[in-house]
Amino acid sequence: MREIHVDQIEQAVAELCISSNLRLPDALRARIEQAAGEEQGLAREIMRDVVRNMDAAKAMNLPICQDTGMAVVFAEIGQDVHIAGGSFEEAINRGVARGYREGYLRCSVVADPLRRVNTGDNTPAVLHTRIVPGDRLRLEVAPKGFGSENMSRLAMLTPAAGEEEIIAFAVKTVREAGGNPCPPVVLGIGLGGSFEQVAYLAKRALCREAGQNNPEPLYAALESKILEAVNALGIGPQGFGGKTTALWAAVEAAPTHIAGLPVAVNVGCHVNRHGEAVL
Repeated sequence: MREIHVDQIEQAVAELCISSNLRLPDALRARIEQAAGEEQGLAREIMRDVVRNMDAAKAMNLPICQDTGMAVVFAEIGQDVHIAGGSFEEAINRGVARGYREGYLRCSVVADPLRRVNTGDNTPAVLHTRIVPGDRLRLEVAPKGFGSENMSRLAMLTPAAGEEEIIAFAVKTVREAGGNPCPPVVLGIGLGGSFEQVAYLAKRALCREAGQNNPEPLYAALESKILEAVNALGIGPQGFGGKTTALWAAVEAAPTHIAGLPVAVNVGCHVNRHGEAVL
């Protein structure tokens, strides 16, 4: 049995909240720079502005986007780990509060969906935990802005639906979103599971590195088809037209019931942030 103190967890989460808001993953930045070179006219200038914004954020140690998101935390806890010194969930939320305070990040969480009173420290986080083999704790923090989150959609398709219907649903989601989610976007697509699980799968898909396909060839091919179909819309950077409506599309799938085919599209803007630490 390996012991991990809650203070270590708090520290790791705080650091991830700050770093993920200040720097995009290298693979995503590379894809943005590639897209800037592929565009023409106004679209190219917008993509160059996106790159300049990333550079300015780095130079001034400021968040890439003013919406520093709701903290989504994925935790994989080794079954041979003992959490010492207090509550695991409380440590996660202390880490979020500390990270947003020390990083001077915007706090955007309200305590109640109808009363709309800001909690003042961006807590509570959305926490997903899994128990896995081993004696390590893997933490992934994905701050999610709601300009893109609000454009996400879920559908319960019939089992007779196939690739064409899935692609059509993804395309419809992006078409209706237009310029609202600050395209170019990153798409996380969940397939299968149940009503709540498919949304989780879509969120997890957003945390995969840009350019990393699903290891299953069937779903890797589906990712390419979705990306091609979405970019054919011509919405382009910030909705002003162009080749790059989406930077990447990632699909995660799970077993499902014989009577249904759940599909979820979680839309992420080009500032698709996430970072991880292993304790």
